[in-house]
Amino acid sequence: MGFLMGKTAIITGAGRAVLSDGRCGSIGYGIATAYAKEGANLVITGRNVKKLEDAREELERLYGIKVLILQADVNAGADNEEVVNNVVKQTIDKFGSIDVLINNAQASASGVTLAEHTTDQFNLAMYSGLYAAFYYMKACYPHLAKSKGSVINFASGAGLFGNFGQCAYAAAKEGIRGLTRVAATEWAKDGINVNIVCPLAWTAQLEQFEKAYPDAFKENVKMPPAGHYGDAELEIGRVCVQLASPDFKYMTGETLTLEGGMGLRP
Repeated sequence: MGFLMGKTAIITGAGRAVLSDGRCGSIGYGIATAYAKEGANLVITGRNVKKLEDAREELERLYGIKVLILQADVNAGADNEEVVNNVVKQTIDKFGSIDVLINNAQASASGVTLAEHTTDQFNLAMYSGLYAAFYYMKACYPHLAKSKGSVINFASGAGLFGNFGQCAYAAAKEGIRGLTRVAATEWAKDGINVNIVCPLAWTAQLEQFEKAYPDAFKENVKMPPAGHYGDAELEIGRVCVQLASPDFKYMTGETLTLEGGMGLRP
């Protein structure tokens, strides 16, 4: 019996992506796979319906769980509260509860310098990341309070280290970091765990970047001290399983960081 049997998790940005060797090739899909192996029923969202359909087929076939797929795009031109409220409503209609919310989705125009960034490019990062986390947390709050559930958000080292060409991405991720800390403080009384994971994962996008632009990859993507990049399922996904485990309770207001498979550290 899995740790998350009978639980329901919403994971944003979890369409199927794989590496050339067949391993999970995105953080969202890695988390979805780790959760499926623990028996959780899943609601996965994204912009690409084909990737969502492929994810559902594989996860249901391999692990015997139920997967609800919903196309959902939080952006500057949408009625975003309605978009998110629809995801939450359909989740409750199908599964009856929400036990875990994982805000993973994030788009950005990385590589564009601050001086060259357009408002549309800045909005892309802020809406898909920071605003999406805000809307999902608000909409899921009463259900998470009822289930004594968990919120797991995702930040990045981009803001901490001032990565070149990532001004909007860094701003969105630092906003999510602050939002997470406040929620951890405010929602502790409701029995809701709120944590943040800051990963450096080996993904299909990085794999393609290395093949297409080896010199740029070597210049911009640094190997973590552990000597390998994080595995989307076995390290990052498993950390997210731990954070949602009924046996895991973390101190109010703390955050967790996973950087390139180095493990947990408060």
